[in-house]
Amino acid sequence: MSKIVAGTGHRPNRCYPLEGQTFERMIELCKASLQKMQATEVISGMAIGFDQALATAAIKLNLPLTAAVPFAEQDAKWTPEDISRWENILFQAKTIVFVDRQDGYLVRSSPGQYHVDKLKKRNQWMIDHCDEVLALYDGGNGGTAHCVGYAESQEKYVLNAWKSWIKYGATSICP
Repeated sequence: MSKIVAGTGHRPNRCYPLEGQTFERMIELCKASLQKMQATEVISGMAIGFDQALATAAIKLNLPLTAAVPFAEQDAKWTPEDISRWENILFQAKTIVFVDRQDGYLVRSSPGQYHVDKLKKRNQWMIDHCDEVLALYDGGNGGTAHCVGYAESQEKYVLNAWKSWIKYGATSICP
């Protein structure tokens, strides 16, 4: 039986740095969670932080990965290191979907360029195409809250790994 798991989580500026051991521990958290959920395929929104840790975990577990890219220039304001990581993941993805080009998920703005609504549409697309959701959600406001709320409104099971992250993975910068 197939089970497609989509992921949503906070960016690195929200209680964790995107470097070294911390990012590796996040990948391990994602691997363990995907195994617990018995995922057979993964959808990642490809943002810096949790999304890319989830995508990397899927690759390491040899699970087919769909990269749900909100718009073609997602990486336009990133550092060369972040762009390199993003491209490396995209090269290994089974499928790349540019969500702003998909019927039903269009946003009135320049194709391929940033618009905040494209991030919301990307999240909606992921939830509409998955069976369950793996979240790294601290309960606060923002895009992750919106994605989790949409998943719950669609009656999708959400496994929130936040408590495990704080207990076992996060560095001392977390409250």
